[in-house]
Amino acid sequence: MEYKQLDKITVIDYLKNITKVMDFFATDKIEAEEIGDGNLNFVYIVKSQEDPSKVLIVKQAVPYLRCVGEEFPLSRERMTYEIRALKKFYSIFPRFIPNIYHDSEDMSLVVMEFLDNHLIMRKGLMESVKYTSFSEHISTYMSAMLFYTSSLALSSSEKRELIDKFNGNTELCKLTEDLVFSFAFMEHETNDNENVKDNPLADKLFTDTEFKEKVLGLKYKFMAQSDALLHGDLHTGSIMINEDETYVIDPEFAFVGPFGFDIGALLANLVNNYIYHSIVTKDEEFREWLLKTIKEVLDKFGEKFLKFWSEHKNSALLVDDYLDDKTLENYKKKFVKNILRDSVGFAGCKMARRVFGVAGVEEIRGIKDTTLRYEAESLALRIARKFVIKYENIDSVNEIIEIIKAESAR
Repeated sequence: MEYKQLDKITVIDYLKNITKVMDFFATDKIEAEEIGDGNLNFVYIVKSQEDPSKVLIVKQAVPYLRCVGEEFPLSRERMTYEIRALKKFYSIFPRFIPNIYHDSEDMSLVVMEFLDNHLIMRKGLMESVKYTSFSEHISTYMSAMLFYTSSLALSSSEKRELIDKFNGNTELCKLTEDLVFSFAFMEHETNDNENVKDNPLADKLFTDTEFKEKVLGLKYKFMAQSDALLHGDLHTGSIMINEDETYVIDPEFAFVGPFGFDIGALLANLVNNYIYHSIVTKDEEFREWLLKTIKEVLDKFGEKFLKFWSEHKNSALLVDDYLDDKTLENYKKKFVKNILRDSVGFAGCKMARRVFGVAGVEEIRGIKDTTLRYEAESLALRIARKFVIKYENIDSVNEIIEIIKAESAR
Protein backbone atom coordinates (compact mmCIF):
# COMPACT_ATOMS: atom_id res chain seq x y z
CA MET A 1 0.00 0.00 0.00
CA GLU A 2 1.28 3.46 -0.87
CA TYR A 3 2.20 5.58 2.15
CA LYS A 4 -0.34 8.10 3.38
CA GLN A 5 -0.17 10.07 6.61
CA LEU A 6 -3.24 9.25 8.69
CA ASP A 7 -5.32 11.38 11.03
CA LYS A 8 -7.96 10.45 13.60
CA ILE A 9 -10.56 9.98 10.83
CA THR A 10 -8.56 8.19 8.14
CA VAL A 11 -6.92 5.86 10.65
CA ILE A 12 -10.38 4.33 11.26
CA ASP A 13 -10.88 3.78 7.53
CA TYR A 14 -7.47 2.11 7.35
CA LEU A 15 -8.13 -0.23 10.26
CA LYS A 16 -11.47 -1.39 8.84
CA ASN A 17 -9.48 -3.34 6.22
CA ILE A 18 -7.34 -5.18 8.79
CA THR A 19 -8.97 -8.51 9.65
CA LYS A 20 -7.16 -9.14 12.94
CA VAL A 21 -7.98 -5.64 14.18
CA MET A 22 -11.64 -5.88 13.25
CA ASP A 23 -11.85 -9.32 14.85
CA PHE A 24 -10.64 -7.66 18.04
CA PHE A 25 -13.39 -5.02 17.92
CA ALA A 26 -16.01 -7.41 16.48
CA THR A 27 -19.05 -5.43 15.30
CA ASP A 28 -18.39 -2.42 17.54
CA LYS A 29 -18.09 1.09 16.18
CA ILE A 30 -14.63 2.51 16.78
CA GLU A 31 -13.20 5.97 17.29
CA ALA A 32 -9.68 7.39 17.44
CA GLU A 33 -7.88 10.13 19.34
CA GLU A 34 -4.33 11.39 18.79
CA ILE A 35 -2.40 11.09 22.07
CA GLY A 36 1.24 11.21 21.02
CA ASP A 37 3.52 13.48 23.03
CA GLY A 38 6.86 12.05 21.95
CA ASN A 39 9.61 13.49 19.79
CA LEU A 40 9.18 11.44 16.63
CA ASN A 41 5.79 9.93 15.78
CA PHE A 42 2.01 10.20 15.84
CA VAL A 43 0.18 7.87 18.20
CA TYR A 44 -3.56 7.16 18.18
CA ILE A 45 -5.70 5.45 20.77
CA VAL A 46 -8.44 3.50 19.00
CA LYS A 47 -11.37 2.28 21.10
CA SER A 48 -14.80 0.73 20.89
CA GLN A 49 -17.72 3.09 21.45
CA GLU A 50 -19.73 0.25 23.01
CA ASP A 51 -17.06 -1.43 25.13
CA PRO A 52 -14.40 0.88 26.67
CA SER A 53 -12.24 -2.13 27.52
CA LYS A 54 -11.55 -2.75 23.82
CA VAL A 55 -8.64 -0.48 22.97
CA LEU A 56 -5.63 -0.63 20.64
CA ILE A 57 -2.74 1.73 19.92
CA VAL A 58 -1.75 2.82 16.40
CA LYS A 59 1.67 4.38 15.89
CA GLN A 60 2.73 5.92 12.58
CA ALA A 61 6.00 7.54 11.59
CA VAL A 62 5.90 10.75 9.58
CA PRO A 63 8.71 12.07 7.34
CA TYR A 64 9.97 14.68 9.83
CA LEU A 65 11.01 15.07 13.46
CA ARG A 66 7.73 15.72 15.22
CA CYS A 67 9.14 17.68 18.19
CA VAL A 68 10.73 20.20 15.78
CA GLY A 69 8.32 20.14 12.84
CA GLU A 70 8.35 19.65 9.09
CA GLU A 71 11.39 21.93 8.76
CA PHE A 72 13.44 19.02 10.21
CA PRO A 73 13.01 16.21 7.64
CA LEU A 74 13.48 12.67 8.95
CA SER A 75 12.89 9.48 7.02
CA ARG A 76 9.80 7.56 8.10
CA GLU A 77 11.77 4.36 7.45
CA ARG A 78 12.59 4.40 11.17
CA MET A 79 9.29 2.57 11.69
CA THR A 80 10.60 -0.28 9.54
CA TYR A 81 13.31 -0.88 12.12
CA GLU A 82 10.94 -0.47 15.03
CA ILE A 83 8.68 -3.16 13.57
CA ARG A 84 11.60 -5.50 12.96
CA ALA A 85 13.00 -4.90 16.44
CA LEU A 86 9.65 -5.48 18.15
CA LYS A 87 9.30 -8.79 16.32
CA LYS A 88 12.87 -9.86 17.11
CA PHE A 89 12.64 -8.91 20.79
CA TYR A 90 9.24 -10.63 21.03
CA SER A 91 10.74 -13.83 19.64
CA ILE A 92 13.39 -13.80 22.38
CA PHE A 93 11.32 -12.82 25.43
CA PRO A 94 7.65 -12.01 24.63
CA ARG A 95 6.90 -11.22 28.26
CA PHE A 96 8.40 -7.74 27.90
CA ILE A 97 7.03 -6.71 24.47
CA PRO A 98 3.42 -5.63 23.69
CA ASN A 99 1.37 -7.89 21.42
CA ILE A 100 1.33 -6.68 17.79
CA TYR A 101 -1.98 -6.88 15.90
CA HIS A 102 -0.79 -5.45 12.60
CA ASP A 103 2.27 -3.89 11.04
CA SER A 104 3.05 -2.32 7.69
CA GLU A 105 6.51 -1.22 6.63
CA ASP A 106 4.94 0.47 3.58
CA MET A 107 2.67 2.60 5.78
CA SER A 108 5.33 3.00 8.51
CA LEU A 109 2.70 1.88 10.97
CA VAL A 110 2.17 -0.61 13.78
CA VAL A 111 -1.00 -1.56 15.70
CA MET A 112 -0.38 -2.96 19.15
CA GLU A 113 -1.81 -3.86 22.50
CA PHE A 114 -2.97 -0.97 24.70
CA LEU A 115 -1.30 -1.20 28.08
CA ASP A 116 -4.16 0.32 30.03
CA ASN A 117 -2.98 -0.87 33.45
CA HIS A 118 0.50 0.51 32.99
CA LEU A 119 2.14 3.92 33.37
CA ILE A 120 5.09 5.48 31.57
CA MET A 121 7.85 4.73 34.04
CA ARG A 122 9.25 8.26 34.12
CA LYS A 123 5.93 9.64 35.37
CA GLY A 124 5.70 7.02 38.11
CA LEU A 125 9.26 7.59 39.25
CA MET A 126 8.71 11.34 39.44
CA GLU A 127 5.79 10.61 41.75
CA SER A 128 8.02 8.41 43.95
CA VAL A 129 6.37 5.14 42.93
CA LYS A 130 8.57 2.16 43.84
CA TYR A 131 8.47 -0.62 41.25
CA THR A 132 9.87 -3.49 43.24
CA SER A 133 9.91 -5.98 40.34
CA PHE A 134 11.59 -3.63 37.89
CA SER A 135 15.21 -4.59 38.51
CA GLU A 136 14.36 -8.26 38.02
CA HIS A 137 12.38 -7.58 34.85
CA ILE A 138 14.68 -5.11 33.09
CA SER A 139 17.86 -7.04 33.89
CA THR A 140 16.27 -10.11 32.30
CA TYR A 141 15.18 -8.09 29.27
CA MET A 142 18.58 -6.47 28.71
CA SER A 143 20.69 -9.56 29.34
CA ALA A 144 18.52 -11.76 27.11
CA MET A 145 18.20 -9.30 24.23
CA LEU A 146 21.89 -8.43 24.22
CA PHE A 147 23.18 -11.97 24.65
CA TYR A 148 20.91 -13.69 22.13
CA THR A 149 21.52 -11.15 19.37
CA SER A 150 25.31 -11.21 19.79
CA SER A 151 28.13 -13.33 18.42
CA LEU A 152 28.16 -15.10 21.79
CA ALA A 153 24.93 -16.86 20.81
CA LEU A 154 24.63 -16.53 17.04
CA SER A 155 26.62 -18.17 14.30
CA SER A 156 28.71 -15.92 12.10
CA SER A 157 26.17 -16.06 9.26
CA GLU A 158 23.24 -15.40 11.61
CA LYS A 159 24.99 -12.35 13.04
CA ARG A 160 25.72 -10.92 9.62
CA GLU A 161 22.14 -11.50 8.58
CA LEU A 162 20.97 -9.58 11.67
CA ILE A 163 23.31 -6.70 10.88
CA ASP A 164 22.04 -6.58 7.30
CA LYS A 165 18.47 -6.36 8.59
CA PHE A 166 19.15 -3.32 10.76
CA ASN A 167 22.16 -1.52 9.29
CA GLY A 168 19.90 0.63 7.12
CA ASN A 169 18.71 2.61 10.14
CA THR A 170 21.41 5.14 9.33
CA GLU A 171 19.38 8.31 9.80
CA LEU A 172 18.47 7.67 13.41
CA CYS A 173 21.99 6.43 14.16
CA LYS A 174 23.30 9.70 12.71
CA LEU A 175 20.76 11.58 14.85
CA THR A 176 22.19 9.87 17.95
CA GLU A 177 25.77 10.53 16.83
CA ASP A 178 24.99 14.24 16.47
CA LEU A 179 22.60 14.89 19.36
CA VAL A 180 24.06 12.57 22.03
CA PHE A 181 27.76 12.84 21.27
CA SER A 182 28.34 16.19 19.54
CA PHE A 183 25.86 19.06 19.31
CA ALA A 184 24.91 19.14 23.01
CA PHE A 185 28.54 19.89 23.94
CA MET A 186 29.06 22.89 21.64
CA GLU A 187 27.23 25.91 20.38
CA HIS A 188 24.58 24.60 18.00
CA GLU A 189 21.18 25.71 16.74
CA THR A 190 19.44 22.54 17.99
CA ASN A 191 20.33 23.20 21.64
CA ASP A 192 18.20 24.77 24.35
CA ASN A 193 19.86 28.05 23.47
CA GLU A 194 17.77 30.28 25.73
CA ASN A 195 19.24 28.35 28.62
CA VAL A 196 22.73 28.21 27.09
CA LYS A 197 22.95 32.02 26.83
CA ASP A 198 25.05 33.55 29.62
CA ASN A 199 25.04 30.21 31.47
CA PRO A 200 28.40 29.43 33.14
CA LEU A 201 27.55 25.72 33.11
CA ALA A 202 27.28 25.78 29.32
CA ASP A 203 30.52 27.74 28.98
CA LYS A 204 32.30 25.21 31.18
CA LEU A 205 30.86 22.20 29.34
CA PHE A 206 31.58 23.53 25.85
CA THR A 207 35.24 24.20 26.70
CA ASP A 208 35.88 20.98 28.67
CA THR A 209 38.34 19.37 26.29
CA GLU A 210 39.16 16.45 28.58
CA PHE A 211 35.48 15.49 28.74
CA LYS A 212 34.91 16.04 25.02
CA GLU A 213 37.92 13.95 24.05
CA LYS A 214 36.57 11.05 26.12
CA VAL A 215 33.16 11.51 24.47
CA LEU A 216 34.83 11.11 21.07
CA GLY A 217 36.07 7.68 22.14
CA LEU A 218 32.57 6.67 23.18
CA LYS A 219 31.11 8.06 19.96
CA TYR A 220 33.55 5.90 18.02
CA LYS A 221 32.42 2.82 19.95
CA PHE A 222 28.82 3.72 19.07
CA MET A 223 29.70 4.09 15.40
CA ALA A 224 32.02 1.08 15.05
CA GLN A 225 30.98 -1.74 17.41
CA SER A 226 28.35 -4.20 16.20
CA ASP A 227 27.92 -6.25 19.36
CA ALA A 228 24.18 -6.87 19.60
CA LEU A 229 20.74 -5.62 18.56
CA LEU A 230 19.95 -2.57 20.66
CA HIS A 231 16.71 -0.82 21.47
CA GLY A 232 18.71 2.34 20.81
CA ASP A 233 16.74 4.67 23.10
CA LEU A 234 16.07 2.70 26.27
CA HIS A 235 14.97 5.38 28.71
CA THR A 236 12.19 5.47 31.32
CA GLY A 237 9.87 7.11 28.79
CA SER A 238 10.14 3.95 26.66
CA ILE A 239 9.04 1.64 29.47
CA MET A 240 5.43 0.96 30.44
CA ILE A 241 5.17 -0.48 33.92
CA ASN A 242 3.12 -1.49 36.93
CA GLU A 243 4.02 -3.46 40.03
CA ASP A 244 3.78 -6.81 38.23
CA GLU A 245 4.71 -6.16 34.59
CA THR A 246 7.31 -4.27 32.58
CA TYR A 247 7.00 -3.59 28.84
CA VAL A 248 9.62 -2.02 26.58
CA ILE A 249 8.23 0.07 23.71
CA ASP A 250 9.39 2.46 20.96
CA PRO A 251 12.55 0.82 19.53
CA GLU A 252 12.65 3.00 16.41
CA PHE A 253 16.35 3.69 17.06
CA ALA A 254 17.13 -0.06 16.91
CA PHE A 255 20.46 -1.01 15.38
CA VAL A 256 23.30 -3.46 15.96
CA GLY A 257 25.68 -1.58 18.22
CA PRO A 258 27.78 -1.66 21.40
CA PHE A 259 26.62 -3.81 24.34
CA GLY A 260 26.81 -0.97 26.85
CA PHE A 261 24.66 1.61 25.08
CA ASP A 262 21.17 0.49 26.16
CA ILE A 263 22.36 -0.19 29.70
CA GLY A 264 23.95 3.26 29.82
CA ALA A 265 20.79 4.95 28.55
CA LEU A 266 18.74 3.34 31.30
CA LEU A 267 21.36 4.13 33.95
CA ALA A 268 21.36 7.78 32.87
CA ASN A 269 17.60 8.04 33.27
CA LEU A 270 17.56 6.45 36.71
CA VAL A 271 20.29 8.86 37.83
CA ASN A 272 18.37 11.81 36.38
CA ASN A 273 15.41 10.76 38.49
CA TYR A 274 17.69 10.56 41.51
CA ILE A 275 18.77 14.14 40.79
CA TYR A 276 15.14 15.27 40.59
CA HIS A 277 14.38 13.82 44.02
CA SER A 278 17.63 15.27 45.40
CA ILE A 279 16.87 18.81 44.24
CA VAL A 280 13.07 19.08 44.03
CA THR A 281 11.27 16.64 46.33
CA LYS A 282 14.10 16.00 48.82
CA ASP A 283 12.63 12.48 49.16
CA GLU A 284 15.50 10.70 50.90
CA GLU A 285 13.74 7.34 51.15
CA PHE A 286 13.01 7.25 47.43
CA ARG A 287 16.55 8.32 46.58
CA GLU A 288 17.85 5.33 48.55
CA TRP A 289 15.43 3.07 46.72
CA LEU A 290 16.72 4.40 43.39
CA LEU A 291 20.33 3.69 44.34
CA LYS A 292 19.37 0.20 45.45
CA THR A 293 17.53 -0.32 42.16
CA ILE A 294 20.48 0.89 40.08
CA LYS A 295 22.77 -1.54 41.86
CA GLU A 296 20.31 -4.42 41.48
CA VAL A 297 19.79 -3.75 37.77
CA LEU A 298 23.51 -3.71 37.00
CA ASP A 299 24.42 -6.63 39.27
CA LYS A 300 21.59 -8.78 37.99
CA PHE A 301 22.37 -7.93 34.39
CA GLY A 302 25.91 -9.26 34.83
CA GLU A 303 24.75 -12.41 36.61
CA LYS A 304 22.08 -13.22 34.02
CA PHE A 305 24.29 -12.46 31.04
CA LEU A 306 26.89 -14.88 32.40
CA LYS A 307 24.18 -17.47 33.08
CA PHE A 308 22.92 -17.29 29.49
CA TRP A 309 26.52 -17.63 28.32
CA SER A 310 27.14 -20.70 30.51
CA GLU A 311 24.07 -22.37 28.99
CA HIS A 312 25.17 -21.63 25.43
CA LYS A 313 28.29 -23.61 24.59
CA ASN A 314 29.15 -22.78 20.97
CA SER A 315 28.97 -19.52 19.06
CA ALA A 316 30.73 -17.50 16.40
CA LEU A 317 33.25 -16.46 19.06
CA LEU A 318 33.94 -19.66 20.99
CA VAL A 319 34.22 -23.31 20.06
CA ASP A 320 34.70 -26.37 22.26
CA ASP A 321 38.09 -26.98 23.85
CA TYR A 322 39.56 -23.63 22.80
CA LEU A 323 40.18 -22.56 26.44
CA ASP A 324 40.33 -24.45 29.70
CA ASP A 325 37.40 -23.86 32.06
CA LYS A 326 39.20 -21.54 34.49
CA THR A 327 40.64 -19.29 31.78
CA LEU A 328 37.28 -19.17 30.02
CA GLU A 329 35.49 -18.21 33.24
CA ASN A 330 37.95 -15.36 33.85
CA TYR A 331 37.55 -14.21 30.25
CA LYS A 332 33.77 -14.08 30.60
CA LYS A 333 33.93 -12.06 33.83
CA LYS A 334 36.30 -9.53 32.25
CA PHE A 335 34.02 -9.37 29.22
CA VAL A 336 30.98 -8.45 31.33
CA LYS A 337 33.00 -5.94 33.38
CA ASN A 338 33.92 -4.17 30.14
CA ILE A 339 30.26 -4.03 29.14
CA LEU A 340 29.40 -2.36 32.44
CA ARG A 341 32.34 0.04 32.11
CA ASP A 342 31.16 1.15 28.67
CA SER A 343 27.62 1.55 29.99
CA VAL A 344 28.89 4.08 32.56
CA GLY A 345 30.57 6.12 29.83
CA PHE A 346 27.47 6.07 27.65
CA ALA A 347 25.35 7.03 30.67
CA GLY A 348 27.53 10.08 31.18
CA CYS A 349 27.05 11.17 27.56
CA LYS A 350 23.31 10.63 27.82
CA MET A 351 23.02 12.62 31.04
CA ALA A 352 25.13 15.53 29.84
CA ARG A 353 23.38 15.80 26.51
CA ARG A 354 19.97 16.18 28.21
CA VAL A 355 21.06 19.39 29.95
CA PHE A 356 21.42 21.71 26.95
CA GLY A 357 20.75 19.49 23.93
CA VAL A 358 17.49 19.08 22.06
CA ALA A 359 14.81 16.93 23.75
CA GLY A 360 15.68 17.51 27.39
CA VAL A 361 14.55 15.17 30.13
CA GLU A 362 11.52 16.17 32.22
CA GLU A 363 13.24 15.58 35.57
CA ILE A 364 15.63 18.44 34.83
CA ARG A 365 14.36 20.65 32.03
CA GLY A 366 10.84 20.44 33.38
CA ILE A 367 11.82 22.12 36.68
CA LYS A 368 10.04 25.51 36.69
CA ASP A 369 12.05 27.16 39.46
CA THR A 370 15.16 28.48 37.67
CA THR A 371 17.34 28.26 40.78
CA LEU A 372 16.44 24.62 41.38
CA ARG A 373 16.83 23.84 37.71
CA TYR A 374 20.34 25.30 37.75
CA GLU A 375 21.20 23.12 40.76
CA ALA A 376 19.85 20.04 38.96
CA GLU A 377 21.77 20.87 35.78
CA SER A 378 24.94 21.38 37.77
CA LEU A 379 24.58 18.06 39.59
CA ALA A 380 23.73 16.22 36.35
CA LEU A 381 26.83 17.60 34.66
CA ARG A 382 29.08 16.74 37.60
CA ILE A 383 27.93 13.13 37.71
CA ALA A 384 28.00 12.87 33.91
CA ARG A 385 31.54 14.18 33.76
CA LYS A 386 32.76 11.72 36.39
CA PHE A 387 31.08 8.87 34.51
CA VAL A 388 32.75 9.82 31.22
CA ILE A 389 36.19 10.54 32.66
CA LYS A 390 36.34 7.45 34.88
CA TYR A 391 34.36 4.80 32.96
CA GLU A 392 37.36 2.84 31.67
CA ASN A 393 38.60 2.23 35.22
CA ILE A 394 35.34 1.32 36.97
CA ASP A 395 35.79 -2.03 38.71
CA SER A 396 32.46 -2.52 40.47
CA VAL A 397 28.86 -1.34 40.60
CA ASN A 398 29.57 0.06 44.06
CA GLU A 399 31.97 2.57 42.48
CA ILE A 400 29.14 3.84 40.28
CA ILE A 401 26.91 4.32 43.32
CA GLU A 402 29.70 6.12 45.17
CA ILE A 403 30.15 8.61 42.32
CA ILE A 404 26.45 9.45 42.43
CA LYS A 405 26.43 9.84 46.21
CA ALA A 406 29.68 11.83 46.39
CA GLU A 407 28.66 14.36 43.74
CA SER A 408 25.20 14.72 45.30
CA ALA A 409 26.76 15.48 48.69
CA ARG A 410 28.85 18.40 47.37
